[in-house]
Amino acid sequence: MKQYCCVLLLIIFLGAMPAMTQDDAAAARTAAGCGPSEQMFNVQTTDQKHPMGKPEQGKALVYFFVDVLTAPTMRVGVDGTWMGANNGKSYFFFQVSPGEHNICTDWQSGTFKKSSERVGAAMRLTAEAGKTYYIQLIFNFSHLKLEDDAEGHFLIGSSLFATSQLKK
Repeated sequence: MKQYCCVLLLIIFLGAMPAMTQDDAAAARTAAGCGPSEQMFNVQTTDQKHPMGKPEQGKALVYFFVDVLTAPTMRVGVDGTWMGANNGKSYFFFQVSPGEHNICTDWQSGTFKKSSERVGAAMRLTAEAGKTYYIQLIFNFSHLKLEDDAEGHFLIGSSLFATSQLKK
């Protein structure tokens, strides 16, 4: 009887391990800045306008760029909340409060989710009120780079403007 209990407990524990691993992975991704993996975006881009924002009072402005023509939809999260998404060579911008923020980008497509290939990146940004930051996802989709003002303005002028909405 004692052996059966031990075997049963071992089976229950081993069966729960994948769920525990998934919860750990989700927690790590949230800590990196990503939002919930099940949230997806519809993205539209336009070359008709190239808006430039200004930091709101007491906030910092963050531009996010993907500079690859055939890039897939890339979601951008800050401190565990998705802020929007890009599709192709495009940009969008958002406001953040001053302070330390974890910023994450993640390939929205489920195509590579089951592989070990890296499909996003994360970085820490220390934002100051009244400042503007330009973050670019680098070509291989595995590195974020903080750009200077000149490169940021060049990217605005040479990229599509992206607007996104969460899918229902």
